[in-house]
Amino acid sequence: MAAMTSSARPFLNRRLAEFGTTVFAEMSALAVKTGAINLGQGFPDTDGPEEIREAAVRALRDGRGNQYPPGPGVPELRTAVAAHQQRRYGLSYDPDTEVLVTAGATEAIAASLLALLEPGDEVIALEPYYDSYAACIAMAGGTRVPVTLRPHEGTFRLDLDELRDAVTDRTRLLLLNTPHNPTGTVLTRAELAAIAELAVERDLLVVTDEVYEHLVFDSAEHIPLASFPGMRERTVTISSAGKTFSFTGWKVGWITAPPALVTAVRSAKQYLTYVASGPFQYAVAEALALPDSYFADFRADLRAKRDVLAAGLEEAGFGVYRPAGTYFVTTDIRPLGESDGFAFCRGLPERAGVVAIPNAVFYDHREEGAPFVRFAFCKQTPVLEEAVRRLKTLRG
Repeated sequence: MAAMTSSARPFLNRRLAEFGTTVFAEMSALAVKTGAINLGQGFPDTDGPEEIREAAVRALRDGRGNQYPPGPGVPELRTAVAAHQQRRYGLSYDPDTEVLVTAGATEAIAASLLALLEPGDEVIALEPYYDSYAACIAMAGGTRVPVTLRPHEGTFRLDLDELRDAVTDRTRLLLLNTPHNPTGTVLTRAELAAIAELAVERDLLVVTDEVYEHLVFDSAEHIPLASFPGMRERTVTISSAGKTFSFTGWKVGWITAPPALVTAVRSAKQYLTYVASGPFQYAVAEALALPDSYFADFRADLRAKRDVLAAGLEEAGFGVYRPAGTYFVTTDIRPLGESDGFAFCRGLPERAGVVAIPNAVFYDHREEGAPFVRFAFCKQTPVLEEAVRRLKTLRG
């Protein structure tokens, strides 16, 4: 029976009218329908450390977190987050007033933007951007202003002059992601210093999505923007456990920021999930204290998988941008005689038995991303090798 309404007004809030079902759902459905290897959505096909999984089981059995945890997060995790920031980056945060636990980084981004924006405020985001950024800015009534990362000498680079020119009197906030999904770019110390100078000069707030902080390769280095002069007091730093420990379903994220910013974000967050992931918070607290060898081995394993997939894609005829971070490889399909990433990805499961994501979904300027396609390499090596074998058939 058709839904009845006394008004011709659409059901969906006009702020969200441009957002339909995510491309991840579409492509994952294609993978199921065709039996294709899913290198689209960014989740591992193996679980993280057994001792951390057992820590979650232990918390469940001991009755820790089975009821509502504290709104800011369990003390053990907030303390572990603060210790991690100090040990890794020399950033000191008070676990009681400067750390907030969230339902993954996605909620942290949503709560930050809902808390810090007024309708009409402009938000500068590096394009291509993770798709939830646009939706969260819209829900907050903000206006997104994309600054495009463009291909240059085998990577995607930020034009600092373009970034500076994008700032207006209406700019409230910079939304940065480094290491960057989907391009794999890791902003350099010089680039971050210039961004910090701009933020201080124009008195801008900054929200940084650093969920791939431990997934950097070769000579790349992750440096939190909050560590630069004048930035700690104006930066909301976001990270999560999903990417670093391969437990994406646990949805445990966090922010670190000065007390006034944490209070603002918590005011919005408490009306979203309120709290989440109680027992998993205790397990993640133990994960953050794992020895340096865990993080080094994790990076080495992913770097090897990156190289397997990147080399295979090159052999299959793609133009390949080898990432300095994250677990995604961006490719150019024009060497294959293609130019429409949407059409290419929708046909790829039938043609080659592999699923990928068209980068154009991450752009306001769709033409900028049209020929680029993203593949995830956070899969078992035999899966990647089989995907490569299938993709090589594209060359005939």
